Amino acid sequence: MTLLWLSRWFDWRSALTVVTPKTFIGWHRMGFELFWRRKCQSGRPRIPPELQHLIRQMARENPSWGEERIANELLLKLGLRVSPRTIRKYLPESPAAPAGGPRGDQRWATFLKNHAEAIIACDFCVVASATFRFLYVLVVMEHASRRIIYLNVTRHPTAAWTLQQLREAIPSDHTYRFILHDRDAIFSIGFDASLAHLGLEVIETPVRSPQANAFCERLIGTLRRECLDWIIPLTEGHLRKTLRSWLLHYNRGRPHSSLGPGLPDPPLNLPVHVQRQRHRFDRSSRVVAHPILNGLHHEYSLLARAA
Repeated sequence: MTLLWLSRWFDWRSALTVVTPKTFIGWHRMGFELFWRRKCQSGRPRIPPELQHLIRQMARENPSWGEERIANELLLKLGLRVSPRTIRKYLPESPAAPAGGPRGDQRWATFLKNHAEAIIACDFCVVASATFRFLYVLVVMEHASRRIIYLNVTRHPTAAWTLQQLREAIPSDHTYRFILHDRDAIFSIGFDASLAHLGLEVIETPVRSPQANAFCERLIGTLRRECLDWIIPLTEGHLRKTLRSWLLHYNRGRPHSSLGPGLPDPPLNLPVHVQRQRHRFDRSSRVVAHPILNGLHHEYSLLARAA
């Protein structure tokens, strides 16, 4: 029928070619694939250019952020639900896949999650000052909320100093039951006995097993990647002031994937913006960036446009 229709314009007999049935069927399949590709646009539609620009801006202004962190920031602060896989296309590098796999027995992560409401953890990290003096940072955190409940700096860490910091960090009416720490010499037998008077049962991690205190180790890693690796502390006071600024950002402005995503200590007046469209802002609002630590990080929020 096609050849008869084409015969109106040219002599189709001169265009005939002898082929095998296999070739003819292959041509048909190729034509069908081309037809279906044009009919069905595969993949998700591209996000709007302004959102692409915002993602690139976030990645440029916050070098340590990955796709999940940017996706959580967009969801919690701006009300835009964008897949981390979509955001990955606009980042300069793709993060490495997590190592390890499931095991048959109960993992520390499972145990800690089941007891998270009653557990706090503490640990030290070391920072070198501009004059190459060692400064020791004590961090105390809640497992359930990931909230940092205390943070301080000293040049001379002792068991007495550490115990006093925990007395200041833990309120008298607390509901904690366990405190987790490693086998550092600072955590002496007398230190653990004093913690028992605060109503806490001490859990020591096994020897050379930092993964047993995984949440606190992860917190210290985040502290280094997002703060300590970007500054050179001049004095003990300078480091303490910088860490307290970062602490407010960590507790109240930094989204955590393990919380849903959510914030460890969300402000009471935190607005929840729900955009009418998934990838577009309402015309009545605009994005405002708030610098943290003089622009090392940024927090994003929506502000109503002036009439």
